[in-house]
Amino acid sequence: MSAERHDMAGAAVGSHDFVVISNEQVARDTYRLELSSHVSWGLMPGQFMNFEVPGDGSHILRIPLSFASCDLRSSHVVIYYVTVGEGTRRLSAMRHGDTSTVVGPCGKGWRLPEKEAGRCLLVSGGIGSAPIAAAAGMLAQAGISYDVIAGFQTAARIPQRLLDEMEPLLADDGRILISTDDGTQGFAGFTTQLMEQLLGEQSYDCVLTCGPEVMMRGVAALCAREGIACQVSMERMMGCGFGACSCCNVPLVAGGYALCCQDGPVFDATEVAW
Repeated sequence: MSAERHDMAGAAVGSHDFVVISNEQVARDTYRLELSSHVSWGLMPGQFMNFEVPGDGSHILRIPLSFASCDLRSSHVVIYYVTVGEGTRRLSAMRHGDTSTVVGPCGKGWRLPEKEAGRCLLVSGGIGSAPIAAAAGMLAQAGISYDVIAGFQTAARIPQRLLDEMEPLLADDGRILISTDDGTQGFAGFTTQLMEQLLGEQSYDCVLTCGPEVMMRGVAALCAREGIACQVSMERMMGCGFGACSCCNVPLVAGGYALCCQDGPVFDATEVAW
């Protein structure tokens, strides 16, 4: 992530063409898509894009996807996604040279911790590891040390290539710790259990997390207990991506709702009514 990108938070949402560079399976039901598009010029870590996937004219809704990394110089964006329905299955069939359009950059992404903040902890569950990788790039660019907990259901669902791409971003003492629900790799148990263990060994000033809501609720509770600032990247069905359909509501502690696609997807964990 280039340094200039942090000065481009106000980039307007627009429709952009994209060209597939590569699209390959990297774990069970998990794919790595690399594309070339001018949408990269305005992307901030934690934001998302809405993809038009060709092949079925009856599928009028775009597919919202976060990104793992982008390169301003080459206009390349790397996205990891899981095939969960007909739209993502068609996306997985796109090949080098195929084209379509993407709307973005959408939403509000990760915020850099306060300058006096020390070490951070990044906690991901499943494909939430993709926007967490973007957060890792942001922290590395700012010279902030961090550790990563990456949780998955089972070893077969671990996108090892994504973890390998995160490895060079770590400081010398940084760690990527893997947990699996079934114990087939790394820590046997949930990410929140591994996080609680880690909090007994290391102090953190901030936590950034993305994954299943039940996991993030647990992460937020641990942070509240320990007095650690926490940002959460929420997941909702974002039909339009720019606030017109109002179907991605996030309940707030203060009352009422925020729009995940406009006010998020990244929120302060204390704002969300879990």
